[in-house]
Amino acid sequence: MGGTGVSPVLAVRRGSSGMAGNRKRVKHYHDPGDVHELTFSCYDRLPLLTNDAWRKYLSDSVDDCTANHRFRLVAFVFMPEHVHLAVLPPDDVAEPDIGAFVAGVKRPCSVNVKQDLLAGDTSLLKRLTVRERPGKRVFRFWQEGPGYDRNLQTEKTVLAAMDYIHENPVRRGLCRLATEWRWSSARYYASDPPQQDPMLPEIHGLPPEFFLRTSR
Repeated sequence: MGGTGVSPVLAVRRGSSGMAGNRKRVKHYHDPGDVHELTFSCYDRLPLLTNDAWRKYLSDSVDDCTANHRFRLVAFVFMPEHVHLAVLPPDDVAEPDIGAFVAGVKRPCSVNVKQDLLAGDTSLLKRLTVRERPGKRVFRFWQEGPGYDRNLQTEKTVLAAMDYIHENPVRRGLCRLATEWRWSSARYYASDPPQQDPMLPEIHGLPPEFFLRTSR
């Protein structure tokens, strides 16, 4: 992918199809060493992630969740209406709970945004408060369901996926170079030495042993 000035990183072998919708119909699978590319969207694909304070809520949620689940954050991008995360679960957990990880990222961010909207009493709060069933209305910042989950099992697919993630804002015309978009890991990988941005989640990268594994 041209024009980023960033080393190649992200397309992918599709593993599981986490279709948005009923969580019970989505099956995550995991082999030890798999990196997971997770994608989830704002409610009704609305461009809700355009507020720096709300993007910081999401960054903090990602940090808390990677720490709680011991996942490594390999790459990410926050787009106006959706999110990509590439994460590596710990080797000593045979069946990491990917669904719980995604829910743990989404829930605190949604709660914080709702509190902001309650304080401001805005029309957006009404738009995001939807009828779940007769007599019950709920606040939705995120689209229902766990989104998509793709398993990345080789160095080549992980690097291709990282490129894909970092190029999202360029393809959308939001910036000219991937490194111009603050809300991704592109700048981290382009800087030497890598620099963490305090507004962004901590990037852990891939451990050296990942590159020593044979292709499967």
